[in-house]
Amino acid sequence: MHIGLSIPQYGRFADADFAARAATTAERIGYDSLWVGDRLLVATAPRSQYPGGGGNAPEEHQVFLDPLALLTVAATVTSRVRLGSSTLNALWQPPVLLARSLTTLDHVSGGRLDVGLGLGWSKDEYQAVGVPWAGRGARLEETLDVLERVWAEDAVIEHRGTHWTIPKAIMSPKPVQRPRPPVLLGGFSQATLERVGRRADGWLAGGLPLPVLTQMWRAVLQRAEAAGRDPQALRLVVRVNPVLTAEPAPEAQVPRRGTVGQLVGYLSGVVEALDAEVLLDLHFAAGDPEEYLALAAGLHDALRERAS
Repeated sequence: MHIGLSIPQYGRFADADFAARAATTAERIGYDSLWVGDRLLVATAPRSQYPGGGGNAPEEHQVFLDPLALLTVAATVTSRVRLGSSTLNALWQPPVLLARSLTTLDHVSGGRLDVGLGLGWSKDEYQAVGVPWAGRGARLEETLDVLERVWAEDAVIEHRGTHWTIPKAIMSPKPVQRPRPPVLLGGFSQATLERVGRRADGWLAGGLPLPVLTQMWRAVLQRAEAAGRDPQALRLVVRVNPVLTAEPAPEAQVPRRGTVGQLVGYLSGVVEALDAEVLLDLHFAAGDPEEYLALAAGLHDALRERAS
């Protein structure tokens, strides 16, 4: 069982020193990976509904540390765990700059980077960074093209696309991981599932009911097979952001709400049924830093015991 943990990053846990402490603790406990999310702002009059429950984003998202900077912190205090983004908004900077930042992080971490990219959901954030909301899918496709080109073995790179042009140039260094770091994509639309199967190394999913998750994952695998790829080589990472309760929650609310036992049961079922990796985000489950670390240790041990 591959178990990941979200690095303390937002709300009351947006503290770089605690993030470093949590990273070292998680590696010592036995976690396999550490992850960050990506949020820029919370609009006071949002034009987009928060996908995690409608309305505006949680108040905790008003305070959010930069994801790549935080992964760099984690990289410098750990030596074994993988480091990933779930998910990094792919279009908030030109892809050539994104490629440089990710390459640098792969070097800082000694080749431990998992690149998780998505398109986000907030029109307000897109407006703030000056990127059009329309045509996001096409821009993501070209972003992936640019990343592959920059990371290729070729000494001289060149790209002429619809949105970006790179003249013939030398751009080094290349990532430590060859031919490139793994690229996973997040999202739930049919277009996303098709894109994952066609060109990504895995899917960053959320804590959906197991039958729904199974159906969507099968769609990804079918698209991979149709594209002539090996479906078994794709990774599935299932992220949960639970609110833990003392009393059992209705099954329809699990894993968004529930007891530790319900959460462990759900995640164990996902691993058994889909051979998935699991990712625990404890920002809404813990009340303070000490509880965050205690929950991280307890859930890790409970999942390992359930899998043994």
